Amino acid sequence: MPKYENEFPGESRGPVARRFWTPAFAGALLLAVSPVSAQNPDRYTRALAAGYKASFLCSDLFNAGQSVEQVERDDLQRTYAELEPIMPTLAADIDREAKIVSVAFDEAMPPRVAAWRPHLGCAQLPIGARPETASLLPRLTVDPAIDRSDRLPWPNGDRDATATAKGDARALDRAIDAAFDRRTYGQGSETTALLIVQDGKIVTERYRDDFDRHMSQRTWSVAKSLAATIVGAAVQQGKINVDAPAPIPEWRAPGDPRAAITTDQLLRMASGLHSDHAGNRTDALYFGGTAVTEQAVAWPLEAPPGTRWRYANNDTLLAVRGLQATLEGEDKLAFPMTGLLWRIGMTRTVPETDWEGGFILSSQVWTTARDLARLGLLYLNDGVWNGERILPPGWGTYVWRLGPAQPPAGGYGYGAGFWTFPRDSGLPGDAYIARGNRGQYLVIAPSRRLVIVRRGYDGPGTGFDLDSFTRDILAALR
Repeated sequence: MPKYENEFPGESRGPVARRFWTPAFAGALLLAVSPVSAQNPDRYTRALAAGYKASFLCSDLFNAGQSVEQVERDDLQRTYAELEPIMPTLAADIDREAKIVSVAFDEAMPPRVAAWRPHLGCAQLPIGARPETASLLPRLTVDPAIDRSDRLPWPNGDRDATATAKGDARALDRAIDAAFDRRTYGQGSETTALLIVQDGKIVTERYRDDFDRHMSQRTWSVAKSLAATIVGAAVQQGKINVDAPAPIPEWRAPGDPRAAITTDQLLRMASGLHSDHAGNRTDALYFGGTAVTEQAVAWPLEAPPGTRWRYANNDTLLAVRGLQATLEGEDKLAFPMTGLLWRIGMTRTVPETDWEGGFILSSQVWTTARDLARLGLLYLNDGVWNGERILPPGWGTYVWRLGPAQPPAGGYGYGAGFWTFPRDSGLPGDAYIARGNRGQYLVIAPSRRLVIVRRGYDGPGTGFDLDSFTRDILAALR
């Protein structure tokens, strides 16, 4: 997977920001984004560690239904080297009734706070914001009852979801067993879920002992593929044109050269925008409580758009920022659900927002293996679900079609939000992949009518050999 590096937050603030804009918060933001942080790195690093702990505890407890022990063992272990040693020293206060997690990090500052909302998951308050301002976080004004019952037939629900695999059952079982042995496909790898769909039905599904089919995990960068799919649903509804300049409000000043960047170029990691390093880590957004409109919009151009590939969380954030800016009313917060997720049975998928309501669809989505399988099925069916067209015709080809700007030759290719296997991998040429940190994978192989989902908690220095595993699965099935 690409490495993620730090980046600089931007300056623009939306209307919700003014609710939090107090002298204490202003000083804290300066600490987070200015050279002051270099004079006191311990405080800012502790603030990030506290934000990381508050965010993951909140999301894993209230999105996924995990236990505190599970979160401490998995999501708070084998993470970032500079944050992991600090987190056990920071006490977390969990208010299960209000669904708020607070983590103190400095006597002179308020605790870091993450608060849960129905359908939108957990959002962090900015560094320095008082806990009581959690009541001001954006929420959906409607709370529809989502039918998640097993009585609904697969793939909308869970009834009649399974079938017998066509192929060599013993070879299939050997590959699945090996995927959980922490050795065969990667020394120290940690698999939590494996699911295989063949001809529309689940033919293999297995979970680690403390997981089940309804327990979600963070997608990490698999969210980028989900973002591309949400954009596709918006294209189908005529809400956005990916070939037109991205409708980023912060780039509308006359003469701003970034106004020419298209949504297509953002989805393809070909914006030409600068970031600290390729694969910017966006700590200030993910763990520091800044907003998309503060963090992602301020970077300058350093290459002509469309001519250079550079992996960047910002590009996906900006593609979704542009889409959100075109939406009106309730759609600004509801569209990922009403435009895509709920329409295809992904009712246990929660896309989270920042404190302004901007979706962090570069990483912060919690979902289940079954819901990722549903996403794969949508693509296998050319964007049609139960006879209803959700994505434009050919969108599945669009998201994996390689543009002129590509990663270094010889490795994985990049389309518009999805990856392709290396050409010499021996895998089907039409297969494409959603890939995320810590071993999150969704493989879509149209010519084989297969969807493969693997979830994990792989840590630094470990990894899951997806290519070998996929070859073994394809060899076992016919």
